[in-house]
Amino acid sequence: MRQLWSMADVEFENDTDAAISAHYGTIVVIGGGCYGSYYVRQLGRANRAGALSWNRILVVDRSADCLVATSEQLEDATLKSPAPELVVADWGQFFGEYLSRWRRAHDSHESDAIVPSPLMPHLLYEWVRDRAIARWPDRTISTRPLATKPDTPWETAAPDGTHYVSFATWTCPINCIEPKTCPHTRSERTWTMPRAMREIVDQSSTKGRALAGPLVFHCTHRAYGVGMIPVMEAISADMFIQETAAVGPAEILVATVSHCHGAANVLSIG
Repeated sequence: MRQLWSMADVEFENDTDAAISAHYGTIVVIGGGCYGSYYVRQLGRANRAGALSWNRILVVDRSADCLVATSEQLEDATLKSPAPELVVADWGQFFGEYLSRWRRAHDSHESDAIVPSPLMPHLLYEWVRDRAIARWPDRTISTRPLATKPDTPWETAAPDGTHYVSFATWTCPINCIEPKTCPHTRSERTWTMPRAMREIVDQSSTKGRALAGPLVFHCTHRAYGVGMIPVMEAISADMFIQETAAVGPAEILVATVSHCHGAANVLSIG
């Protein structure tokens, strides 16, 4: 049975994972629609309360008339940090440019972070895959499904090879911060998806298909119901793939996860 619950008793400010820093260089919000506008609004609340600050916020959307652009969120004079900027671009195209130049850009910062959309494709996997294709044009590079089903309560494989997994068999609110006490079960949250990805890699050698990694892009709560992925995780993953596959063929597990949910792909480099 799918259930919803109230988040009124969840304290955003006090039950968070440790953030890299209370100050961020660039925060990239994926999508300027209903989810993106919610995240921008919550970031504004956190900024006004002094919970976090930034050098800039980039909201990436295909439409110049998205919800963020048509509201007052791009011109919020009450913010202590600069107002958000809208970048009209395809998400994949944006990452292809932004992440690929990140290491040499003068405005890059170790605390740069990405606010993902819950309905976006597996964008960070697509970026490292495309980087591998560009790096080794003469090698066979493909996406392969997981050899065995993950040991999670819910899982499904998509036609494009992405495997979606979850420890929840119920419907989670968009603003759940995945606290140590699960708001649904009312008991300790004993699970975390990064550990589940590690177990898949550890068990792969016993099943005849050894995987490297895992390369995990972990979205954790930072403030006021907003989760972020460090940009450095994407950069480090790209470097790992370059070093691992430089010496020969490799199959690498790549996943974007929170504590409770995730999307996983196997990058195969022949």
